[in-house]
Amino acid sequence: MAFIKIQNVKIVGLAAVVPKEKKDIKNLECFAPGEAEKVMALTGVTESRLAPDGMVCSDYCQAAAEKLLEEISWGKDSIDALIYLSVSRDYIEPNTATVIQGKMGLPCSCYTIDVPMACSGYCYGLSVIGSLLSLGSIKRALMLVGDTPSKIMSYLDKTVWPLHGDAGTATALEYDPEAKPMLFNMMSDGSQMNAIIAPHSGVRNPITESSLKMEKIDEGIIRNKTHVVMEGMDVFAFATIRVPKDIIALCDHFEINVDDIDYLLLHQANQYIDDKIRKKLKVPEEKTPYCLYTFGNTSSGTIPMTMVTRIREQLESKNNKLLMSGFGAGLSWAAVYIETTPFKVLPLIEI
Repeated sequence: MAFIKIQNVKIVGLAAVVPKEKKDIKNLECFAPGEAEKVMALTGVTESRLAPDGMVCSDYCQAAAEKLLEEISWGKDSIDALIYLSVSRDYIEPNTATVIQGKMGLPCSCYTIDVPMACSGYCYGLSVIGSLLSLGSIKRALMLVGDTPSKIMSYLDKTVWPLHGDAGTATALEYDPEAKPMLFNMMSDGSQMNAIIAPHSGVRNPITESSLKMEKIDEGIIRNKTHVVMEGMDVFAFATIRVPKDIIALCDHFEINVDDIDYLLLHQANQYIDDKIRKKLKVPEEKTPYCLYTFGNTSSGTIPMTMVTRIREQLESKNNKLLMSGFGAGLSWAAVYIETTPFKVLPLIEI
């Protein structure tokens, strides 16, 4: 177990941005008659957001960051670090965090780095940015988290297209010696890398003309080799067995009483999986908010999206004990426990 304790880090603000266009699940081209209703009943997803041509994850994350800085009155010259956490990167080279730093006009002294992780990303991101802040050399940081799966998935693939949505978020964090520690349990299993993968998407298998050829895999499944492929049953078994086990391990190691938490914030692949995890942890429904009904699986963005759209008032008005878990491609997964004091949470922004 990779147990980590990070001191001196406080969340100051949070914002989320989504496209205005909605993707109505029941009208998707990839479904045969009657299939959409079954998928909606199983997963809980009824609609999501769809980025138009020319708009990508970094645009939504940057918009969230710009608005958040205004609301919390942070000058751009005070930002010491910016982390972009997404598999939806603008380029293989240069890194997207540096591109955003330039567009935002942040100082050249700003530490910039990409962390290309998907559904476990928000939790992993907190560990990375928390480690940078904890020693006090870096005082203020932005963590930009989200995804635009519509850019890397086939709209003719019923195994992935109906479930996912586009979004970008920004979390502002700062060094604070009075903050309660962040507690982590980080896990990964690369032997299952093929469970969620875009086969021709990097330098291992360079994109060629044949990579772009659309192929019919089965009824309702047409894609090319650059598109994300997900082995649903493998992911289901992993998520329902390993994830709750390692959340419990986190709580046991750090002596956290699950009954005392205010909210369990799970990555939202689908509601059926999350309900299985919640029940194994014996957490009541009212402590487990979901946003996937109207936003789908926004990859690394599901946890901050849930915070913005479902528990905004509670996060702004009182102290909270939050138990989080992100899990997905890698395979990778992480459990995090944090105690927050009231912080600024902007209403959801549409652009």
